[in-house]
Amino acid sequence: MGYSKEIFDIATETLSQRRNTALATAQRHKEEFYAVCPRAREIESELSALAARTARSVLQSGNTKSALERLRDQSLMLQKERAELMTENRLPLDWLEPKYTCPKCSDTGFVGGKACTCLRSLLRSESLRRLNAASALGISSFRDFSLDYYTGQDRTDMKKILSVCKDYASAFSMSSSSLLMMGGTGLGKTHLSLAIAGEVIEKNFGVLYGTVSSFARTLERERFSQPDDTPEGDLFTSLENCDLLILDDLGTEPQSAYLTSCISELIDARLGRKLPTIITTNLSSSDLQRRYGERTVSRIFGMYTVLGFSGSDIRLKKRSAAVGK
Repeated sequence: MGYSKEIFDIATETLSQRRNTALATAQRHKEEFYAVCPRAREIESELSALAARTARSVLQSGNTKSALERLRDQSLMLQKERAELMTENRLPLDWLEPKYTCPKCSDTGFVGGKACTCLRSLLRSESLRRLNAASALGISSFRDFSLDYYTGQDRTDMKKILSVCKDYASAFSMSSSSLLMMGGTGLGKTHLSLAIAGEVIEKNFGVLYGTVSSFARTLERERFSQPDDTPEGDLFTSLENCDLLILDDLGTEPQSAYLTSCISELIDARLGRKLPTIITTNLSSSDLQRRYGERTVSRIFGMYTVLGFSGSDIRLKKRSAAVGK
């Protein structure tokens, strides 16, 4: 689960709030019950004392079996008396117990040291929310991608690309290859990368999506706010470690030696760790090489699956069709 620290913190904070609410409600129920039935408070104290005596008996040497049996019998008698009092007061027998949103993990997020389904669901929901907020297109799906705006050979080529992207999303794993989506503006690169992201998140993988220019602004900001030995701060670590990274619109970020170095280092780091990345760009191969250097671009073309988008700007076609209606 390669989610960013920020997403993970939001999910665990939600679980903490749920757990605290359940415990507070249970405590309120106890106080209400004790107010009308003082004997119930006495029983609670006696049960706590028995629990402490049981723990001491276990630690003592000698024959503790009979002592433990007596303590157990006393505990059962007290629990029975409490149940009778609750019945007399027309309360359900579980009235004093915390009602956790997730009974499997008691809203802790973990079962047996592994992430519970509730935690994975929260992580997935927050990732989708952020993807939706990060893109003007929102969460795009394969169903929304129409080939009607392409003609001739462009349509044939884009049909193949659509199939590749669908297969990539369907079979995604941590051993999946990286993708380089190249082509002019408005050809569907962002749409298909987001469609992949949506399906990958549903498989409980951690996805980070953003335009390179937006990442660049944060990296530049962190460069001056973090200590000199960690100029990239938390963002670079998240970009480097997430399960799937989507770098949209490579080449639109401000040109600087620092950012070029960051991008090259990030690409190298993820290739070295064999973590899948999707890059979209409007730049040609020669433009990429001039901007990022022969070594970085050579590694991308040598180790990424390259998808060449063709056609004319479908956004303009959609706008024209909408105006014509």
